[in-house]
Amino acid sequence: MLDFTSALYLGLHHPSASLPPWDALTLGRPAALSEPPGSRLLAGELARLQGFERATLQPSTWHLFWDLLQWLRQQAPCIALLDEGSYPILHWAANGLRAAGCPVAQFAHHDVAALADSIRRSVRSGRRPIVLADGYCPGCNRPLPLAAYARVCADWDGLLVIDDTQALGVLGAGPDRACPYGRGGGGSLRWNGLAASPGIAVGASLAKGFGAPLAVLAGASELVDRFERGSLVRVHCSPPSVPAIRAARSALRFSTACGDMLRARLLRMAVTLRRTLAERGLVASGSLPFPVQSFAVGRSGAADRLYRRLLDGGIRALPTRGCRASGCAAQLTFLLTAQHRPRDIARVAATLAAAQPVREH
Repeated sequence: MLDFTSALYLGLHHPSASLPPWDALTLGRPAALSEPPGSRLLAGELARLQGFERATLQPSTWHLFWDLLQWLRQQAPCIALLDEGSYPILHWAANGLRAAGCPVAQFAHHDVAALADSIRRSVRSGRRPIVLADGYCPGCNRPLPLAAYARVCADWDGLLVIDDTQALGVLGAGPDRACPYGRGGGGSLRWNGLAASPGIAVGASLAKGFGAPLAVLAGASELVDRFERGSLVRVHCSPPSVPAIRAARSALRFSTACGDMLRARLLRMAVTLRRTLAERGLVASGSLPFPVQSFAVGRSGAADRLYRRLLDGGIRALPTRGCRASGCAAQLTFLLTAQHRPRDIARVAATLAAAQPVREH
């Protein structure tokens, strides 16, 4: 089965034989009592990769953002301002904040003016704005207008909290026409050429770009230090496992040595897919050749039929819906990895060519 549903973008799988051995999966103690071996080294490497002073590890982004928002509400009166197009993890974490009695408001997806208006209203209420957004939206294939969000937050002493799961390991510093992903895989701040500041905190899972199931929070030293001291997850939940930490460190070393080559290969596959399917009447959303490529196909029934046609042909893709900014249209989505080859794209095109009509209006 030819698979386009895996988010292991760089193709890193970490078989056990590729990692140093371990004596136990876990120490049986929370991180507040004892850090798993390698935790501090990995956190430091991830902070430097993203351009931050400090970082700390968490089991997942769900643990991370729930924990961070609960801690922030205890520091000072605040209001969470949520970009409505954000991935469900941020919505769930914001719901936890709402359940604890803290106000939460949404604003239009990637709309800087709407964000500024929401912040002005929150400041009049005497609460500090905590802005929540994704660094990259796969639903509409658009990066966050990060520099503009950061300026608006800084103007009002807000905290910008980014979920950078999609971008970490893929996007990096110095993007240009020849290399739109940039270099190094350091994520959205690097890609936007922004310096870290006390008003920005970035959380991300390593399960996509780096293939390791754990999450990292990076930010200013004071914020991360204080968060670690007040974290509930570090007291009441198991920390990332020893194998996951070792897989992440292995992924970072591999990315340093070979990552830009893998990202270049990944880019070629995304460009080839966009061009090849455009020749068959399917136009990709957005303009960035990101590893997640979605093609609008009209009504949901058309997406389901094309999905089944591909499945019958031994190809797995995803019938999806775009985010609100893309009109929530029915889409056919392909997740690309560095392991895909041009022949795989040709096979998709040949299978879709046999499905008529390709689009419904």
